Amino acid sequence: MRRGREEPGRLHGEPPPRWAKIAPAAALVGLVLAQMLTPGDVELGFFLAGLPPVAAFAYGPGGTAIFAALVLVLLGAPSLGVGHARGTDLATVAVIGLLSVVIAWVRRRRDTQLVSVRTVAEAAQLAVLPPLPEQVGPVRCSGLYRAAQHGTLVGGDLYDVRAGPYGVRALVADVQGHGLAAVATVAALLGAFREGVLDDAGLAAVAARLDRRLAADSAAASDEPPELFATALLLEFPPGLDLVRLVSCGHPPALRLRGRMPAVDEVAVEPGPPLGLGLAGLTLPPVAELAVRPGDRFLLHTDGVTEARDVSGHFYPLSARLPVVAKEPVGLVGAVWQDLAAFTDGGPRDDVALLLLTLPGPAGAE
Repeated sequence: MRRGREEPGRLHGEPPPRWAKIAPAAALVGLVLAQMLTPGDVELGFFLAGLPPVAAFAYGPGGTAIFAALVLVLLGAPSLGVGHARGTDLATVAVIGLLSVVIAWVRRRRDTQLVSVRTVAEAAQLAVLPPLPEQVGPVRCSGLYRAAQHGTLVGGDLYDVRAGPYGVRALVADVQGHGLAAVATVAALLGAFREGVLDDAGLAAVAARLDRRLAADSAAASDEPPELFATALLLEFPPGLDLVRLVSCGHPPALRLRGRMPAVDEVAVEPGPPLGLGLAGLTLPPVAELAVRPGDRFLLHTDGVTEARDVSGHFYPLSARLPVVAKEPVGLVGAVWQDLAAFTDGGPRDDVALLLLTLPGPAGAE
């Protein structure tokens, strides 16, 4: 499962790109050659004094010190024909080199701290929303998540698929807000869902459990209670039955794909109220049942997909695009994301979650 948008490796302790290390050395060689080829009354050597600070952003303290020492030798040895620094000029270049070594040491230390903090943050976020398994019970799973907040793996959307005594159950939800502020709500919903998969015989009871969880968190908040709410869609594939049960809590409907040249149908479900309003416990949300066939696919998504706009302000037509992108070799969820990124010219500004559930059997079985 792919998440986040950060440049690969730049926050995980990998070395700077090769060009960043080559640039100071190339500049040094270029300046030396230029000085040798110019008339004697033109002084270019002092440009070398700017190389140690540049090297400090790509090399450690040791490498930067070598650059600084090499610059001092080139400027302080007239016989080399590069520079003729004397006295205070040479002392100034030496101070610049020393400061560059200090900068390199501070940068290296900060990079080490950043890698440590980033590693802990990723471990915590992946504990909240771990990678989706390829198969849960008889149901094949494929998911894609993109957080709107740069540098985070978890935002305000979530999904999960779990097997329990009542079959395979899936959840897709969109909580209020996005980014790190929504992570606590995401964790609470996922924990309640995983308990409900094991304990609650009815799918509506699972929705009621989620609703109570959010309502309790909102009531327990200090000072002014926040308005915690979420939309959610729950699915259940009961064992031994060729059907799927669905409960919608104000969430966009699922899409069913059937056939090799897939026909796309919107699964109509009477929506209940969003979670967190304390209403699901009073009147359980309606449960819809739909007959399924081998090879049927169900695409669940959040409104970050269907409410994404292009430069003209048009919404992304997910159901209309599915028959086209389903032919791409990267897989359906990956193809939808690529198509969505192209449609919005770089990707939507909201969290995006896509969950594809595929029933066993040949694709397109009728």
